[in-house]
Amino acid sequence: MTDGEWAEVRSAMPVPTWLPRQGGRPEAYCHREMLDAVRCLVDNGVKWMALPVDFPYWRAVYDFFRRWRTYDYVRELHERLRRTARERKGRNTEPSAGIIDSQSVDASETVGEDSRGYDGGKSRDGHKRHILTDPEGLLLEVTVTTADVHDSKAAPVLLETFRGLPLSGGHADTGSA
Repeated sequence: MTDGEWAEVRSAMPVPTWLPRQGGRPEAYCHREMLDAVRCLVDNGVKWMALPVDFPYWRAVYDFFRRWRTYDYVRELHERLRRTARERKGRNTEPSAGIIDSQSVDASETVGEDSRGYDGGKSRDGHKRHILTDPEGLLLEVTVTTADVHDSKAAPVLLETFRGLPLSGGHADTGSA
């Protein structure tokens, strides 16, 4: 991550609980190093234990990632960065319109048949990503279904998840920022 990118991310990062004296142990590693390590894992598809030695110990990076996932800090950071980008362009922080699209993706042979479907329109056997963006192209929400789920069925769930409304069937969204 460049110094400019880090300055942008650092200003939007969630505050660790130990900073405002709410308890907890201070982090042992710099958040920039940890985020760089996670980005390396995602970008290169390596296993946790195969993390290059330039980064902190793999277990520390994994614990950092797990903690951020548990407390939904990744979503919070994304939302803050998205709102900042919209403000910079002179837009409201929350969009008044959205664009929904989907993409069918082939599943590998190791993916069980119970978690994939066949999209007849695209002749794909696998998954489908349903994506909601704002008019600027900034990501708002993503859901993944089996490829046989029609867009008209997935779109309401995608919108309900984004808005934080209870999903049909009584399930509540657990990932709001």
